[in-house]
Amino acid sequence: MHKKNKTLGEFIIENQDSFQYSSGELSKLINAIRLACKVVNHEVNKAGLVDILGAAGDTNIQGESQQKLDVLANEKFIQTLKNREIVCGIASEEEDDFISINSNDEKHQNKYVVLIDPLDGSSNIDVNVSVGTIFSIYRRVTPVGTPVTLDDFLQPGREQVAAGYIVYGTSTMLVYTTGYGVNGFTLNPAIGTFYLSHPDMEFPESGTIYSVNEGNYIHFPQGVKDYIKYCQQEEGDRPYTSRYIGSLVSDFHRNMIKGGIYLYPKSSMASNGKLRLLYECNPMAFIAEQANGKASNGYGRILDIEPTQLHQRVPFFCGSKKMVEKAEEFMKASNS
Repeated sequence: MHKKNKTLGEFIIENQDSFQYSSGELSKLINAIRLACKVVNHEVNKAGLVDILGAAGDTNIQGESQQKLDVLANEKFIQTLKNREIVCGIASEEEDDFISINSNDEKHQNKYVVLIDPLDGSSNIDVNVSVGTIFSIYRRVTPVGTPVTLDDFLQPGREQVAAGYIVYGTSTMLVYTTGYGVNGFTLNPAIGTFYLSHPDMEFPESGTIYSVNEGNYIHFPQGVKDYIKYCQQEEGDRPYTSRYIGSLVSDFHRNMIKGGIYLYPKSSMASNGKLRLLYECNPMAFIAEQANGKASNGYGRILDIEPTQLHQRVPFFCGSKKMVEKAEEFMKASNS
């Protein structure tokens, strides 16, 4: 068990030797993300006071309307990672293509690529509901000293070396893993420092919360409909409680602490689901597995999916292990 009241900086330094590539680069990368999220947190917290609410009048690669704060968060994370010269490439949910980065000293010498969803749940911005940031880190697979290629980003989730999320809520928390468990840090806004507040986070093996947009029920596969009915039946610890915020980070965070399952299945409106494999599902799946949870596309492990596109979408079932396994049972039984 890690000692509480430790700062994120202290925690990173103390634990960098347990990382299999302990060159210090990953630690610097986590620190860069910490800095960027503090900048974004500042903007989120003053969003109601200045003109950064509402749509920016543009759409991202997904064809979705970009909120002004989406654009700002994207710029801040990319700018911070570029300025620190510790990554060789960045891919963002808000960008059409990946960004290749040169180091000023020697070209393309850095070893890590970052994939990021700068502001998850941004449709909630205007109504003051929690939003977040999700990030995923890989070691490049192409030779150091050459420009990054698409292959560096299209890696299965099991190859991640770190992943995490920031939730901008009643308090701001940064939660991350480097493959040795999951730890959560809460920002003290008075001094701008993150402190270890949630050491060794784990999903309860089961729970009583299911999170799904039931407004789309009629469009869901039969297996998902059957699982929702199961959740609503009165038996044992059921019916479960329905809780859906509409921000993946917030729903995931609550379910990890209290026990629950998050579902965003395919539907007749979205044949592959809505969530992005590289920016949302893989990092959250890595965190879930490191926290004794499970993440599936309804039939198999998210982290084993071989990506084919930068903005690929997949169905997503994630949360307490027994709940995800039960949902998989219904999916397989219906063959939907």
